[in-house]
Amino acid sequence: MAKLAKGDRISNYLLDEPLGIGSFGEVWRARHHMFDDMVAIKVPTDPDFVRNLQREGVAIHGLRHPNIVRAIDLDPYADPPYLVMEYVEGPSLREAIDEYKREFPVAAAVTIMRGILQALQAAHDGGLVHRDVKPANLLLNHPLAKLASITERAIRVTDFGLGHAGGVTTASLMQSGSLTTGDGRSIAGTLAYMSPEQKDGRNVDGRSDLYACGIILFEMLVGERPQGTDLPSTLRTEIPRELDEVFRRSYTRWERRYGSAREMLDALRPEPTTAAPEPPPAPVQWPQVDGGLSCPGCRTPVHRDDQFCIKCGRQLVASVPRCPNQECHAFVHLRDKFCVFCGADLQVLNG
Repeated sequence: MAKLAKGDRISNYLLDEPLGIGSFGEVWRARHHMFDDMVAIKVPTDPDFVRNLQREGVAIHGLRHPNIVRAIDLDPYADPPYLVMEYVEGPSLREAIDEYKREFPVAAAVTIMRGILQALQAAHDGGLVHRDVKPANLLLNHPLAKLASITERAIRVTDFGLGHAGGVTTASLMQSGSLTTGDGRSIAGTLAYMSPEQKDGRNVDGRSDLYACGIILFEMLVGERPQGTDLPSTLRTEIPRELDEVFRRSYTRWERRYGSAREMLDALRPEPTTAAPEPPPAPVQWPQVDGGLSCPGCRTPVHRDDQFCIKCGRQLVASVPRCPNQECHAFVHLRDKFCVFCGADLQVLNG
């Protein structure tokens, strides 16, 4: 096949700029010859990779998920063979990690990983294991300078060329070569994201992709891939401990990992928004009934030590003290020295 060049026409598209060049072939940004549509075109330069191209095109065309790069056209029998895909205007996650290093916004890391997991859940539900999840294959349809405001829908998973419903062979691992950008920079590291069972040539399932997700989550949070037994929070103190557990459950032995992308997604909760606390109820204006105290709501007689009205349930005090034992957390009286339910010392509430 002749060397591709700017202005060459493939199907209805004119090549504009190379996006990636590697041993498998080339990826170009291209424009429709009549319309203004921008696409990405993947062209294998080695005949051995045409089957991967065909498999990728069929796989992503059937998935149709907002977090998976969409297939537009495919002809593995053309000269040259090609796959036309959605063009994502934005950086790869590899570029974002290299840019931010240890200053990567924690909330953005969670958002990005949730988008990745939603894409993988769709792929796994369709019987497809990606097998090459790495930052270079994760695209961000969002400006790099505004990463803190990224949404889950801005994430795109691409490069399903090694995706397979079933086992993996050593030969297919060798086909997952490193990619080089148009200006010659290497985007290597595929082996660094592979699960142990994948490196050993054993059968894989969706949990192999989750192993790669654990590495990527760690790398976003810390700026480097995991080494030894370090947890994200030990290297960056502002990271919530719950993210340590998500990393630990994915970056582990096959049988100890999350059972599915959905399970990992459920564990990786989006950062909660902090709502303004409700103001405490105003101090009770005690009405008098026959010389005694009464509920200001229903006017039922109450005792001065009552915290709630026994008839209507209205709170009668500005704040209700509770047992400091988090496993108990029962309502208590400040005059008590110990909790009547669990025996915890209540003097900390009075001090």
